[in-house]
Amino acid sequence: MLSAMTKTLLALLIIFSLFHVPAFAVKKPYIVYLGSHSHGPEVTSLALKRVAESHHELLGSFLGSHEKARSAIFYSYDRHINGFAAVLEEEEAVAISKHPSVISVFRDKGKKLHTTHSWEFMQLEKDGVIPSSSLWSKARFGQDTIIGNLDTGVWSESQSFSGHGFGPVPSRWKGSCNTAGDVRCNRKLIGTRYFNKGYLVAAGHKSNSSFESARDHEGHGTHTLSTAGGHFVPGASVFGVGNGTAKGGSPLSRVASYKACWPPINGSECFDADILAAFDMAIHDGVDVLSISLGGDPADYFDDGIAIGSFHAVKHGITVVCSAGNSGPAPGTVSNVAPWILTVAASTLDREFQSFVQLGNGERFKGESMSTALPVGKMYSLTTGAQAKLANASAIDAMLCKEGTLDPHKAKGKIMVCLRGNTSRVDKGRQADLAGAVGMILCNDKASGNDITADPHFLPATHINYFDSQALFSYVNSTYLEPMGTLTAPVAAFGIKPAPLMADFSSQGPNTITPGILKPDVTAPGVDIIAAYTREQSPSGVESDRRTTAFYTESGTSMSCPHVAGVVGLLRTMHPSWSSAAIRSAIMTTARTRDNRVSPMLNSSYVKANSFNYGSGHIRPNRAGDPGLVYNLTVHDYLDFLCAVGYNQTMIKLFSESSFYKCPKDASVLDLNYPSITVPNLTGSVTVTRKLKNVGSVGTYAANVREPYGVSVNVEPSVLKFDRVGQVKSFKMTLKPKWVAKDYAFGGLTWSDGKHYVKLNLATENPEVVQESWEVPPVEILDSFPEFSVEAASENRQDCKEDLPDESESKVASASGKRKDTFESSWNDETPKGEECETDDTRSKAGIQPEGICIGTKVSSSDRLLLEDKAEPQGQTAVVAAEDIPSGDNLVISKVGPDDIKMKAEDVADSNAAVSRSYISGHESELIIQASVVAEENSPNSKMSSESSCAVQHYVSVVLENLSEAHTHIISLVSSPLVTRYNTSNVFESTSAKEQHIPLKNLLSEARSPRLVAAEAKKDHESNILKREVDGQKGEK
Repeated sequence: MLSAMTKTLLALLIIFSLFHVPAFAVKKPYIVYLGSHSHGPEVTSLALKRVAESHHELLGSFLGSHEKARSAIFYSYDRHINGFAAVLEEEEAVAISKHPSVISVFRDKGKKLHTTHSWEFMQLEKDGVIPSSSLWSKARFGQDTIIGNLDTGVWSESQSFSGHGFGPVPSRWKGSCNTAGDVRCNRKLIGTRYFNKGYLVAAGHKSNSSFESARDHEGHGTHTLSTAGGHFVPGASVFGVGNGTAKGGSPLSRVASYKACWPPINGSECFDADILAAFDMAIHDGVDVLSISLGGDPADYFDDGIAIGSFHAVKHGITVVCSAGNSGPAPGTVSNVAPWILTVAASTLDREFQSFVQLGNGERFKGESMSTALPVGKMYSLTTGAQAKLANASAIDAMLCKEGTLDPHKAKGKIMVCLRGNTSRVDKGRQADLAGAVGMILCNDKASGNDITADPHFLPATHINYFDSQALFSYVNSTYLEPMGTLTAPVAAFGIKPAPLMADFSSQGPNTITPGILKPDVTAPGVDIIAAYTREQSPSGVESDRRTTAFYTESGTSMSCPHVAGVVGLLRTMHPSWSSAAIRSAIMTTARTRDNRVSPMLNSSYVKANSFNYGSGHIRPNRAGDPGLVYNLTVHDYLDFLCAVGYNQTMIKLFSESSFYKCPKDASVLDLNYPSITVPNLTGSVTVTRKLKNVGSVGTYAANVREPYGVSVNVEPSVLKFDRVGQVKSFKMTLKPKWVAKDYAFGGLTWSDGKHYVKLNLATENPEVVQESWEVPPVEILDSFPEFSVEAASENRQDCKEDLPDESESKVASASGKRKDTFESSWNDETPKGEECETDDTRSKAGIQPEGICIGTKVSSSDRLLLEDKAEPQGQTAVVAAEDIPSGDNLVISKVGPDDIKMKAEDVADSNAAVSRSYISGHESELIIQASVVAEENSPNSKMSSESSCAVQHYVSVVLENLSEAHTHIISLVSSPLVTRYNTSNVFESTSAKEQHIPLKNLLSEARSPRLVAAEAKKDHESNILKREVDGQKGEK
């Protein structure tokens, strides 16, 4: 007989066994990727059926029967992409991955969804007039190019998709219009489809009518599709703000919507299984361009639905444009990094929707909003959320204006001051409104910094930055009298400087999957973009908000991506024979890295940006139409790339559809003919090869190199002569570190025939290397300085600014003695002769006339700009715009004789380097050096005002690179007989005025490793990720 205890244990064991499910029994959706199909141009239904049966047969061999396989498979990719999506156990997935016909098996991962003035900002129009030089005119507005959009669907009733005035649908179109949900197509919107099976499996939902339509319930897809290819719509605005004519990049293109994104599940809206199905059908339907404003974490190419789908699309001549992601500003966050994808970052326009805060003490702060206005001329009491909190609410929650924390008795009739974070921006205004406030001021915290957004708030409101927020809180909390203020009505302001400015949210390089490929590729407008919107829900997304609007502003790389897709549409119309790689090259090599102040672009912290922020720069559509030369690529080149990164011969044969392809033994990532060059881990001499194809006129191109700091660069040959269109010429670039350095440095190569400037950005990584001994980089200093005179300084103080070169202008002397404009004083698309040049040596060899060339300039092998007296004829003033002097620590000025030398070096070295404004006189030569002074908000210890730098007329000050809040490597200029000098122990040491001389060798400071910066940024990013996701509107993740 069993004891009572034994019986109890057995019973518990039986019960436990009934409820226990082994880990291996959990089924999850997987994608089994098998490569490509080779159906030919026409595919029959019988062929498609055979493909599905082959998938059932393959899976059935692992599951035990065809019936189980049919039950498990929910997608068979049967047209161009070969594979299937099925619900499998992990062990089954592992076993299938080992089959010789299988390239990869990966989880069906979820991905996130990453205007009226944009096109004028990019010079396609001017004050509503389209000039003959515009790419719109030359490319017939993208007429009959077909742009597909993979997103949340489409609001087909929008006027942006009106078919009025369009001719018959192009005969090559094979797509269809799914009219479920009352979606309607026409000659503009020529196709709609939806893909939901992967989403339904992931969500565990059963399908219903809301999941069986291409109708856009969210607004994101309508916004992106109209940005890429929307028709002209006059009078577009958001609640009366920003009035103008809305249009897409290719207004006369045909558009098609592929809905693969649905309401979020754990933050993911779009799943790989649906994405691949959408790609497969888009290729079949015959689109020319695909715009994809979504993405996930960077992943192996064969484990990423977007990378796989886009490769098949590119094989069929489709250009795929993807968003870079909204996970910035942390380094290494860029997604969609496959080299066959055109990856787009986001930056600002020169437009703001301004609404000012006017305080009772006279202070005035600029904010942004798209809300209604308060009555003019009336002041209101101000209160913070903490001051107006309910008795049982925490001050922190009330300060954030969370639901249920504000006391109506304390808030009624006042303007509520709320802190950003934790809840959505618009909902804070909703809570203020419910509590009886008449308005709201949304204040940034330190983490949000300068990132402000124009939102459609429920009540009059505006959003101000962190710096102004501190002043506002100080006023509200400390005034003896009742704090008062008001808000001005939102107004669209144009001509804002600086612009473009890199968006804080825009994901950044380096590329973490293949560091040898620079990503992102370019940047485009992505902040406060006005485009069409769904009428299905309110723009705020708040359930209680019943407002709808035909147009709305959104921000994100989701918005910048379709801008580039629209330009691609124009280029496809203008150059139908160009490959997708040629189109990408044209856009990248003509991009610009200067803003509308004619200064290098900045990031959101007002620090100089670099290629990891903007890629090749901000797109210039008009230039892209005539790039001169392109870096072309074929499918074969991409297969070589895959061999180089380690994929085996068998996998690539399946991927390529060709049984004859063989991996070359010398395949190298560095030799992929990409329109940029990135050399990671540069420890010795490296030579890379590139090929240029002439798509312009006959001509001779000379090379001009801008060396990365600490790296010597040699290009052979340095002159390329093209005798015919279509001719291909190659060159080799050899890079070699000059000394031990750290982390990434940036440079560039420009090929020019005097008309075209074909730019290629260059990034090199010098790893941190510890050696027993190493030499300090060679530095030269001036032998002597003129005598210091306080009296002279005082006399010349008022004239100092007038003598410095104008910041908006720089000239260059030509051999003929004439002076040419080098840089424009506005965001102008036209580049005068001489803009890109630094030396005339190679041009002389090429037989090019030196008209507009930078006479008298030369970059030495040790990364120093030497101004040498080569100007012809004598007596002319040589002026140099030095865009990228490699290092502020290695700036050397050569004495050149009796001629005046004026040098504008406003952007010395990396993002944190600068040289103070200085003025040297009293010599036989007058030397003026002007450079950007470190921004006050980036260097709080800096005392370098224009006045103080003028006061010490005979003193040259150098500010070290790597400035940050944690560093004080700054030399102050003071208007007194004492000059502050920096010394190597990081201490400010006062010395007498006679000791004006600072040896540059003492200014070689310990560099702050970008790896350390990345680690710190990642830590900050992770700590704030929850706040950013909850706080953000659509497009701001």
